[in-house]
Amino acid sequence: MMSGAEGFFAHLASGATTACRAWAVTRRDGMVLGFTDHDQDLGFEGITFRASSGMTARALQQTTGLAVDNSEAMGALSDAAVTEGDLLAGRYDGAEVRTWAVNWARVEDRVLQFRGTLGEIVRSGGAFQAELRGLAEALNQPQGRAYQRSCAAVLGDHECRFDLSQPGYAAERAVEVVIERRLFRFASFPGFDERWFERGRMVVLSGASAGAIGVIKNDRIGPSGREIELWQALGPEVAVGDLVRFEAGCDRRADTCREKFHNFMNFRGFPHIPGEDWLTSFPSSGDVNDGGSLRR
Repeated sequence: MMSGAEGFFAHLASGATTACRAWAVTRRDGMVLGFTDHDQDLGFEGITFRASSGMTARALQQTTGLAVDNSEAMGALSDAAVTEGDLLAGRYDGAEVRTWAVNWARVEDRVLQFRGTLGEIVRSGGAFQAELRGLAEALNQPQGRAYQRSCAAVLGDHECRFDLSQPGYAAERAVEVVIERRLFRFASFPGFDERWFERGRMVVLSGASAGAIGVIKNDRIGPSGREIELWQALGPEVAVGDLVRFEAGCDRRADTCREKFHNFMNFRGFPHIPGEDWLTSFPSSGDVNDGGSLRR
């Protein structure tokens, strides 16, 4: 007896079909969730595809060549499946998605229709809508370097190569005071200069919001202690006692790379590019016009 894609196509050719769709989502934290538009749960490849999730998907558009496949998935936010807290924490950002057409009466007969990632996710009225991006989406990204004074790398990435685990560049603290999920206050936070963490990251390490990341806007030391403010409030709630990690900030200037991180060998900018004033300059009898270097 045929199975797999051949079995599924033979089932479709029979005229009377028992077909449905199933899709698996692998989140950034490794958790795999299964959904189906059938009225009963299905199981294959070690995944249970839940029928009670309320998930649906629009028609999939697929093309030949390097054109980008696209579709959309929609569903209700619920405690049992996709929760608002997980969406706000970014656990579904870039998650892998696989979609099958399957014979629910014989799940061995199925065909993989789509494999890609989740794109933009929109929440509204207790529901969500997620863009599905095909594998060719990765080829649709801008390539090459930008020639600019500031560094093009992200602190700690494969181009920057700086190790943030070195002493003096990160600190882990239990939350003492949190205001509107954006402002964090600590009575005692020694060992780091004022503004040391500005432009850096705050990563939640424990609690219900573990994995959430915020970008630091301000880092000030005052009479009441240290106050660290994020640019934007974290989506999920952060409770007092949760462990968070603060990472040093980088403004991507050459001087900062050299003096703060001692990493100028990996600086990915072009600090000696002439500015706009040089582009509009003209020869003058009072200048030295010998064709030599502009930087003396």
